[in-house]
Amino acid sequence: MTSNFLKVKMKKTIVLFAALAIASNMNAQNYWKKGMKEGRVIITSQKTNEKFAKKANAKFVDFPQPKETDVCVFVDPDFKYQKLIGIGGAITDASSEVFAKIPKEKQKEFIEAYYGKSGIGYNIVRTNMNSCDFSSDSYTYINDNDESLKSFDVKHDEQYKIPLIKAAQKVINPKDFRFYFSPWSPPAWMKSNNNMLKGGRLLDKYYQVWANYYVKFIQEYEKRNIPVWGLTIQNEPMAVQTWESCIYTADEEAKFLKENLGPTLWKNNYKDKKVIIWDHNRDLMYQRATTTLQDPETSKYASGIGYHWYETWNNKSQLFDNLAETHRAFPDKFLIFTEGCKEQFDFSKIYDVSLGELYGRNMINDFNKGTSAWTDWNILLDEKGGPNHVGNFCFAPIIYDTNKQELHYTYEYYYIGHISKYVKPNAQRVGTSTNKDFLLSTSFLNESGELVVVVMNEGDADTDFNLWIEGKSSKLSAPAHSIQTIVL
Repeated sequence: MTSNFLKVKMKKTIVLFAALAIASNMNAQNYWKKGMKEGRVIITSQKTNEKFAKKANAKFVDFPQPKETDVCVFVDPDFKYQKLIGIGGAITDASSEVFAKIPKEKQKEFIEAYYGKSGIGYNIVRTNMNSCDFSSDSYTYINDNDESLKSFDVKHDEQYKIPLIKAAQKVINPKDFRFYFSPWSPPAWMKSNNNMLKGGRLLDKYYQVWANYYVKFIQEYEKRNIPVWGLTIQNEPMAVQTWESCIYTADEEAKFLKENLGPTLWKNNYKDKKVIIWDHNRDLMYQRATTTLQDPETSKYASGIGYHWYETWNNKSQLFDNLAETHRAFPDKFLIFTEGCKEQFDFSKIYDVSLGELYGRNMINDFNKGTSAWTDWNILLDEKGGPNHVGNFCFAPIIYDTNKQELHYTYEYYYIGHISKYVKPNAQRVGTSTNKDFLLSTSFLNESGELVVVVMNEGDADTDFNLWIEGKSSKLSAPAHSIQTIVL
């Protein structure tokens, strides 16, 4: 009887897949019915030193079947996947303190460069709750041992962070603005090591006090007209760092979410806030997600799964396949890249194209594996890669030399911008592949109907390629170490 049931179920499944395949074939070849024949081409190239340079339009001709020897990027807008929540970066204490040192006119330039109409279209802002490594010192928002949280006050943030967040918010379209926060550590007295630094665990007796702390933070920021979209439970919960850090196992994170944080948010009418689990590297994300979210009573409180790119400390390369596996396991949870940067800052290397390629490689692969939102680390740092109170100096897309009062736009800025400037919030990723390993590509369909294709050549040789879309192709050039965006 069971065997017959399975046979019937399998037949129904096969019929369903066949029907979907037929429907897909019926929809194929629809793109060119719009009458589109040309596309805008924008390129950034190390070889020519061009940045967001406009090139001759891409013109399409019939090309039904490419050969194996043809270099191609294949795009099929009829195959649609996840929608984009947005792209942005973190406004940390460091970023906001450096911003305060910039002359007013250059501050306007900086805000426009990231968030304005002529900029690269950032709509996501992440910030730290309590101090992190990119703070000038360690701090919290309460007095020691104040379990009632009556002393809770975000006055510290009003000097630098909140003004910069509000400056960004002012020019971002309100319907697209997404602000979320992450804690690096609870106050020292809540932890097993009595120290905000060097790991330690949140003591069981303070689980509820700590959950209340998130609510207080949301309330204080929203009083200042900064709507909170979401939060991560803990930044890098498996890392014992020399800076602010706190360890949670998957079971501990699940317990805190199920018994304390989730119910506390809902009780305070914050059911709409997006709770993001993990917020650490790709290496363990599948294990963490499957363990933390295995109980439906825990899973109901979580909206997303966050991750970083630093798994290369223990691996030779990024583990992008873990994203796809996690996305397949939890299609109802969005994937969000919550942090990444190039470490070991060296001012002499701020114009290396490898900085941009690091971002391009990660962003393209992340989106192709199912990611819906992407957040860079510090949006701005100084000529030392800081400030950072534990000496963990890093690169950022824009560097401000406080001595010469100059803003430096690195290749990170331009490579990020080749996606964020043209792919708009709520765009939908569409089918894309290449037949050469030195070309990386991703594509999105904006709500306006614009098709945006990003192609990156990380190789040392120039190459021509065919941008092939449903039976038509345009012959384009990809210089060595370049990235380009084609908008149709």
